[in-house]
Amino acid sequence: MHNKARRPLMSHGRVKCRSILQRAQPNAFFSISGSTYRVSIGLGIELPVHCFLLFFRQKFCSEPSRSDTNSRREANKIYIYHGHRSPSENRPTVTGGLFTNRRSRGDPWADLQRKKPELKPFRTELWDPESFNTKPQGIRNPDQKKFNEGRRLSAIARYVCESFNKHKRWGPEIIADLEKLHRVTPDVVTEVLKVQTSAQLASEFFHWAGRQKGFRNNYSAYNALAYCLNRCNQYMAADQVVELMSAQGNEPSVKQFEIMIRMHADAGRGLRVDFAYQKMKKFGIKPSVFLYNKILDALVRTNNLDLALEVYGDFRKDGLVPEHITYMILIKGLCRKGRMDEVFGLLGEMRARLCKPDVFTYTAMIRSLVAVGNLDGAWKIWGEMSRDRVKPDVMSYTTLITGFCKGNESEKVFMLYKEMKANGVLIDRAVYGSVIALYALNKRVRFAYNILKEMVKCGYKADLGIYDSLIEGFCRESRVDKAYKLLRILIQECMTPSFPTVKPLISAFAETDSTDDLFKLLEELSQLGCPVKEYVFKFFVFMVCKEENVMKAVELFEALKEKGYYSVSIFNVLINGLYKIGEIARALALFDEMKRVKCEPDAFTYNYTIPCLVDSGKLEDACDLFRQMKEKSWVPSVPVYTALVNSLCNIAKIDIAHALVRDCLGCVTSAPQNFKYTLTVLHASKSGKADDVLEVLTEMMQQGIAPEGVVYCAVISGLCKHGTVEEAQRVFSILRKRKLISSSQATEYDALLIDHLKNTTAELLLYSLKFYGLESLLNSKIRNEV
Repeated sequence: MHNKARRPLMSHGRVKCRSILQRAQPNAFFSISGSTYRVSIGLGIELPVHCFLLFFRQKFCSEPSRSDTNSRREANKIYIYHGHRSPSENRPTVTGGLFTNRRSRGDPWADLQRKKPELKPFRTELWDPESFNTKPQGIRNPDQKKFNEGRRLSAIARYVCESFNKHKRWGPEIIADLEKLHRVTPDVVTEVLKVQTSAQLASEFFHWAGRQKGFRNNYSAYNALAYCLNRCNQYMAADQVVELMSAQGNEPSVKQFEIMIRMHADAGRGLRVDFAYQKMKKFGIKPSVFLYNKILDALVRTNNLDLALEVYGDFRKDGLVPEHITYMILIKGLCRKGRMDEVFGLLGEMRARLCKPDVFTYTAMIRSLVAVGNLDGAWKIWGEMSRDRVKPDVMSYTTLITGFCKGNESEKVFMLYKEMKANGVLIDRAVYGSVIALYALNKRVRFAYNILKEMVKCGYKADLGIYDSLIEGFCRESRVDKAYKLLRILIQECMTPSFPTVKPLISAFAETDSTDDLFKLLEELSQLGCPVKEYVFKFFVFMVCKEENVMKAVELFEALKEKGYYSVSIFNVLINGLYKIGEIARALALFDEMKRVKCEPDAFTYNYTIPCLVDSGKLEDACDLFRQMKEKSWVPSVPVYTALVNSLCNIAKIDIAHALVRDCLGCVTSAPQNFKYTLTVLHASKSGKADDVLEVLTEMMQQGIAPEGVVYCAVISGLCKHGTVEEAQRVFSILRKRKLISSSQATEYDALLIDHLKNTTAELLLYSLKFYGLESLLNSKIRNEV
């Protein structure tokens, strides 16, 4: 094609050719090299003459139609393909150096002329090193991901995957589609299995391909099958791939077992890793050092240290030389278990093999021991570190000091802190904060305050946690003025006080009855926009945790209530606290006070008030509140159900109590075991035999559950309804002979049995009078007697 294009050009003389080219491009430089004519148009771009003339004829010599002119103006397309193909429907992208007909490529010189955006100057005073400007990554469309995977497949593999997606299940339709291909290669099988998400389709296709005449799967296909099964959570089937390989005449190699071990290790299946290792030994394949390290790491991370030590024994028997990482894996696992003797044995073995632990090894050991709270072991490792003349780094000091601060080892912390300063090690803000918190809470706040000054001189800025520790330390030493001054300082530094910040001050003012200072503090917090009522609520929760502080909290609340610092949550906390210490009258008084100050009770208020009403003998009022809760679709708590059921059982209202038991089991997830066995006793009593009921009671006691009154009431109700009174009395007499209930309890339940019979008889009589229309006569007779 190029030779035909050159013939008209070669027929012209050189002068005529030069004039034509100069007309096309005045700035072009024309040169001849042998028998080849070339044109240089500047910017280092050189084109063959025949290509340039095609561009010249199209642009200058031909008379374009109106449609061609419009399309050129609209898209600015240049139809010159410099040695590249033209676009098609399936492969639309065209690359051609300077010229292209794809609008998406844009102007090649526009990027060079585009101005760079101006960067804003960095301001150090506004930089917060603890904040990270992370942009949320966009969620990828799964359909787009599937489309991209399909584009990477070959045509045959794409056809197979489309058939799978169309029919969903293996059947005659898929087999008919596959038979149209006549044959698939192992590479196609590998491609399909890599993107398949159905274990059933993957295994069926793999076996179908294996049944082709003369077909033999390669190692890539087996590996892809194992990965596919594991991806579908069929890891037990993936473990059988090596047996399948052996049965089909392909002996598995170490690579197949490495895939199995890596899959189980990444999923945290330590026992499956050991299973794969044992299977590897059966096939007579010895792992490499790298694979041994992978097995050891997986077993140690899944708390199978003993299995890891057995594998390490096989490692030594195989004559392999342990690496540094091998020792590190075992030492970290032994440190977590606290087996320090074996740790020192491995350290001695490392020194004997001239593999002395470095600072990173010791730091990892210290971190593992500190994480499990073994500070003595960490201190011994620190001594070994000095013995090996390994110089600690910042991370070593930080890890050990942080652990000792949590363990309240102030002397060792101070020694390490002085050592850091003497060695010139950089002390970061985390170390400063831990040391300040330790000494401030151990009543050495003056020393902690001096460390704060040193930290500020080093260029660090104290955070809110450091100020919280110092404020609490000053309040513990009864230096409330210093603590208040620190609060003013952190407010000046544009920090917002949190509840841990102001809790020590509120406690100090409450203990000294300094209500004026307390009101002043709350007013300042309110001006800062802090949730003052939430802080007051959390403070009352903190006080009510100790029973001796409940009455003090009530007195403080009376003073705060006059200033408007009250809420439903505060009322609820105080009512619950008073109920726990037996001050039921004060708790009910607070409930009435809520109505007076127009504070609407919530579900928690009712849950705390109903047991108070039951204990005070106001059962009707308690039932009225319970009815209100059900009308408002609130779920009563378990103590509410328990209090109402026990109270109703005591007055022989057994049927109503059992109705509440059923309601509790239907509404509450953690109902008492006695409620569950109540229904079991009622079901067993349908036989009318005392022995069946006694079996249920015996089972309860074997489970460690002591029967309560509601269960014995179920015995009375069930046997009186389905059996006889003598059977119920026989149950209580047997329980008394077995010394499971006392004589007084047996007498009490006999009286309760009689009351239940009286109530049942009265109800039956009343229903009979209503049925025959004699209720009005009974009411008139009662009025005449009155």
